[in-house]
Amino acid sequence: MNDIAKNAQPCASISSLLAERITAGDFPSAVYVVAERGRMVLADALGYAVQGAVQGTVQGAERKVEPIAATLHTIYDLASLTKPLVTALLCARLIERGELTLNTTIAQLLSEFDQPDKYAVNVRHLLTHTSGLPAWLPLSIISNGDHRRVLEVIAAQALADEPGTRVIYSDLGFITLGQLLERITIMPFIELAHREIFEPLGLMRTFFNPGKSLKHEVAASESEGNAYERGMCADAGHADSSGNWREGLIWGEVHDGNAYFLGGASGHAGLFSTAHETVRIAEQSIAELTKLLRPATCELFHTNMTPDLNEARSFGWQLAATTDSTAGPNLPLESFGHTGFTGTSCWIDAERQRIFVLLTNRTHTHPIPFANINSVRRHFHTLAVAALDRMNPINEQTQ
Repeated sequence: MNDIAKNAQPCASISSLLAERITAGDFPSAVYVVAERGRMVLADALGYAVQGAVQGTVQGAERKVEPIAATLHTIYDLASLTKPLVTALLCARLIERGELTLNTTIAQLLSEFDQPDKYAVNVRHLLTHTSGLPAWLPLSIISNGDHRRVLEVIAAQALADEPGTRVIYSDLGFITLGQLLERITIMPFIELAHREIFEPLGLMRTFFNPGKSLKHEVAASESEGNAYERGMCADAGHADSSGNWREGLIWGEVHDGNAYFLGGASGHAGLFSTAHETVRIAEQSIAELTKLLRPATCELFHTNMTPDLNEARSFGWQLAATTDSTAGPNLPLESFGHTGFTGTSCWIDAERQRIFVLLTNRTHTHPIPFANINSVRRHFHTLAVAALDRMNPINEQTQ
């Protein structure tokens, strides 16, 4: 395991910002790593990865969980960072090998999409959230608890727009991509990620389904089970009498309900990692640093593939050119990044080879709704860029 403490130091202004937001109740813990040109430069861990809580009962008595402080090696549920860091990266690997193209239609590979209104939907549309598929559905309810029907359920949904005409951020699109990758490779998604990404990079604390032995090294998530998603279902009119909702503290297993239903791993969510190993995966999107892709392929990650649409989207990522993106004002417009519902984010300035990772567990707070931390993310990036520029004034002047 890398000893980050030897290579990076806390940034007082960043740590002060995050400590302030912890005190305000936005999230109980935060870990950040800022890297430049393949080197970890700034890093710190603050707060509690697990707050004191009650986790169920044992023989009628409450079972209390002791607080656990966050460290630089704490493992977080990265939520939707799974989309660019695993699913999009796997797609890029398959495209390089000629097993997939951006223009491959989904119906060519998934018979469930062999329907007139879905014929035009292709890989590019799914990667850029322009397929027209809805944002979200409670798949366990609509499929009556049968995960084998997931693609059938998704393909049965009416498209909100013609493919390629509007960005609608869609979990369903990336769930479909994950299933597509399994069909092409004839390999479970988890095994594919290990073979193509985790093992080649030598990652030791990055995985799906962390396992009980690592539970106390994982940041906890929602304290009241699936209360938030139950509310989403009620708001959307999806009745559920199955009684399969999780109760109590979600800890050591994926927070996202659809990913949990699909066995803990899906194309849209399920990835767990530390801040510094998140940086290692993010480096694969930078031409000068990648070990998994051809440098030319990395151009896809900062190329606007949705010009003139409502968001600037690239190959699995959002671009800083998007209005109100979480990049903030100090990252170049061609920078690309992503956020995760649990409170995670990763942004990349490929030109300067800078990576900004901020991991929090904002869902491990009371009450619902959880804090909107987008302003914190923007402020974090502003402070981090300023710190890097102070450390490298000559380099900054020549870029």
